[in-house]
Amino acid sequence: MDIKVLLVDDEEDIIAFMKDSLQDQGYKVITANSGEEAIESLVHEPSIIILDVMMPGMNGFELCEMIRKSISCPIIFLSARDSEEDRIKGLLVGGDDYLVKPFSMKELHARVVAHIRREHRQSGQNKKHLYFGHLMIDLDGYEVYYQNEKIAFTTKEFQIIELLSLHPGQVFSREQIYERLWGYDAEGDSSTVTEHIKKIRAKLTYDEMIPSYISTVWGVGYKWGK
Repeated sequence: MDIKVLLVDDEEDIIAFMKDSLQDQGYKVITANSGEEAIESLVHEPSIIILDVMMPGMNGFELCEMIRKSISCPIIFLSARDSEEDRIKGLLVGGDDYLVKPFSMKELHARVVAHIRREHRQSGQNKKHLYFGHLMIDLDGYEVYYQNEKIAFTTKEFQIIELLSLHPGQVFSREQIYERLWGYDAEGDSSTVTEHIKKIRAKLTYDEMIPSYISTVWGVGYKWGK
């Protein structure tokens, strides 16, 4: 089994208990005791995240919103609070499930299995929409929306967004992007990629609340995500 579970909780006893139980089920387990540690742990590309809500500093809801800027894997919230308001907030900030403490590991494991199974079913289908926080990319319609507001892009601009967002974290050089989207025999050169990236960024950052989705890796190229 190559499923990686990221556990995020500031209570070490709970982390240890869950870790032992999940490892017994065959999962690879990564742990974090704070929001900052959890962000650093995203480099391991977890298959699912189990996230405590009530943590000092950055709480689980705030952390979930940050995670959703780069990762779309299932997130299960854990919380001692059982109010409808908290459950709804958990779903609105990007969570997929909400489990109230105290809980049984049998139930937690069942929910992990259900979410992983759903992810596998979806990955076996052709993706039509990509979600990055509040940003939605409609691959079939060649359209991009931020908080349900459409942002207009030219065909080539969209194709660059599509290429990068389908491979988050992977760095593409200007030459690779140019050859893929313009073709080997196209007139012009890879500098046009730089101009298109500038226009894409300008459109995506018309509102300072919208994060910068395309990062420059100096001397190498561009990638989707930080």
